[in-house]
Amino acid sequence: MTPAPVVARLGGWLFRQRTWLPVPLAAALILIPPTPAGSSVPFWIAGLTLVAAGEGLRLWSVHHIGAISRTRSDRLGPLVAAGPFALVRNPLYIGNIALWAGFAVTAQLLWLTPAIVLLLAFEYHAIVRWEEQLLAARLGDAYRDYARRVRRWLPVFPSASTPAITSPPGPGPATFSWRQTLFSERGTLIAIAAGIVVLYLKSKA
Repeated sequence: MTPAPVVARLGGWLFRQRTWLPVPLAAALILIPPTPAGSSVPFWIAGLTLVAAGEGLRLWSVHHIGAISRTRSDRLGPLVAAGPFALVRNPLYIGNIALWAGFAVTAQLLWLTPAIVLLLAFEYHAIVRWEEQLLAARLGDAYRDYARRVRRWLPVFPSASTPAITSPPGPGPATFSWRQTLFSERGTLIAIAAGIVVLYLKSKA
């Protein structure tokens, strides 16, 4: 078996550390004073709009992929090629980046926003390279065909004449209700609500 590239090995390690990795980012948003000073209303409007867009993308994604999105192991579900996964291969990670960028804007830390985006982009790219090796090994040609047709990060909007991407033969992905979706995503929704409250209290301090 070919050894995993360095980036993929790093991605595997980062994947297993996902629980605590956001802590330094959250601490920075809470502890660093806002700049520039002045009215925070435009920052809140822009930032929370970005947060809502990121979480909306996450909810749409979880609606199609289900609770497997919460795993901390290398357990894989079936190939999901519907909804946002028909446009881009990693919509959940894109949603996460939008969430963190939105909170940075809400905290009036515009100078920190690009750094957060670049840091998360590197982290998620490494994780994705590791995940792709697992998916290719376990799902075979079905995944490789999907990867050829759908980009990692830049959405591709198929035309009416483009053949639909299908899952491999066998048991397909389950259909998840919005109630199941919200239950699976409850941790992120609670974290978003808590982040908004903390940043509001920070703005009033």
